[in-house]
Amino acid sequence: MTPIPFAKGHGLGNDYIVMSRQDLPFDLSEASIVRICDRNWGIGSDGILMRVETTRADFGLRIFNPDGSEAEKSGNGLRIFAKWLRDHGHAKQDRFTVDTKGGLVECVCRTRSGRVSVVTVEMGRATFRAPEIPMTGPDGDVVAVPLQLADGSTVSATAVSIGNPHCIVFVDRLDTDAAKRVGPLIERHPAFPQRTNVQFVRVTDKRTLDILIWERGAGYTLASGSSSCAAAAASVRNGRCEHGRLTVRMPGGDLVIDVRADWSLRLEGPVEEVYTGALSTEFAEAWLTPATP
Repeated sequence: MTPIPFAKGHGLGNDYIVMSRQDLPFDLSEASIVRICDRNWGIGSDGILMRVETTRADFGLRIFNPDGSEAEKSGNGLRIFAKWLRDHGHAKQDRFTVDTKGGLVECVCRTRSGRVSVVTVEMGRATFRAPEIPMTGPDGDVVAVPLQLADGSTVSATAVSIGNPHCIVFVDRLDTDAAKRVGPLIERHPAFPQRTNVQFVRVTDKRTLDILIWERGAGYTLASGSSSCAAAAASVRNGRCEHGRLTVRMPGGDLVIDVRADWSLRLEGPVEEVYTGALSTEFAEAWLTPATP
């Protein structure tokens, strides 16, 4: 087995490995994904971005979480993927489309000194309807509804999908320890049959919000593009912010989210490639085993 090339990049500290399916002997198994993403035993990352073939868009993308599960969409992942495509010559233009499990998106790259530094992504439309998230219960918008957790506490939850599920909890004060404790209780709540990403949100003003993120399949993360979009949309839906350009501040940095009147969302933020390399033949032969059919 020959060495398998990869690149690693991050969006505000949320890091992903980029690989191409054509460089692999077969689909990655869950165990392979977990090992590659492990920060001690593998490369280390918050997930894997896999370029795949598609006929629906210019490029195809599959996104894998570090626990081996598959994600529908990732705003930071899409920016990292877009930069990789453009900087490495796969994309010949600054604007192109990407086919994800969570729907088609459009990416626009902005370059500085010959390299992509900022990527804008059209992330699709937000929906708050329970069946579309998906969330169990009546068919209606999930906005500020009580959600009882396994520890006996109750939170006021707003659920939204932008191609992947999110649950937003508004708080008066952000607390990292509380986010790490409550996040997994909401992620795996039986009301969410596909689990959910979780955001704890403190709105500063009509144009600014601060968030902490518990990401489905990854845990506590410094930043998330799709979480920023979900938090911004939920803030507008609850009347805490206004339609238009909102700044979402996270421990890893800031993103700008444009929440339009039709609930379509545009994300804009920086992206950086950290390094390129190759999985050694030794590692590949030991850990790249076929996925279970």
